[in-house]
Amino acid sequence: MSDSHDFDFLHGNWQVRHRKLATRLAGANDWSEFDGTSSTQPILGGQGNVEDNFIDDPVGAYHAAALRAFEADTGLWRIWWLDLRSPSEVGVPVVGGFEGGSGTFLADDHWNGAPIKVRFVWLKQAGVGPRWEQSFSPDGGRSWELNWSMQFS
Repeated sequence: MSDSHDFDFLHGNWQVRHRKLATRLAGANDWSEFDGTSSTQPILGGQGNVEDNFIDDPVGAYHAAALRAFEADTGLWRIWWLDLRSPSEVGVPVVGGFEGGSGTFLADDHWNGAPIKVRFVWLKQAGVGPRWEQSFSPDGGRSWELNWSMQFS
């Protein structure tokens, strides 16, 4: 069962190794790897947190933020994404929670005008530290394509 301390493992400053698929939902294998930094701190009296990222993507470096809030009545987390490539757009929140050492968060969204499902997976300990993965599904969640991972150390 999720609680407001689920993301406490992420508090602090991190080096991040990104692995990102350039062409999504096309069967591509054009991965790039690059570095970044991340800093997460609690907000909302411990019922949420904000993650500030510098992403040194070879296509163009940028800053981005994740905002997370825990809803005690439902036991669910909501996660929003905002980055400076499109600062007027806050992403659709993914919603979910943790079981054991991993958390799964889902949303309905669009990619290139088509409806998709988005899945975030958080692994509290994956190698040297936490790991985040993003996958898209064009078929209602029957199949998933991993398109971005972040390994924190």
